Amino acid sequence: MKPRRQSSKYVIQQLLIILLIILIACLLFALGLMIGYGVIGNGDSMWSILSPTKWQELIGKFTGK
Repeated sequence: MKPRRQSSKYVIQQLLIILLIILIACLLFALGLMIGYGVIGNGDSMWSILSPTKWQELIGKFTGK
């Protein structure tokens, strides 16, 4: 049986790996949005897709509000 200290270190290490993967996924998602909106689509600017006002506009189009 492993000592308690080693098992807690393992759990913390695994949680850090998961957090790193989530961070990388969020960065790639934002990069994909920017490329899709600004380069492939005919958007104004690559950076405008990350603004809250643009997201309110997009959500409003889908919900009808």
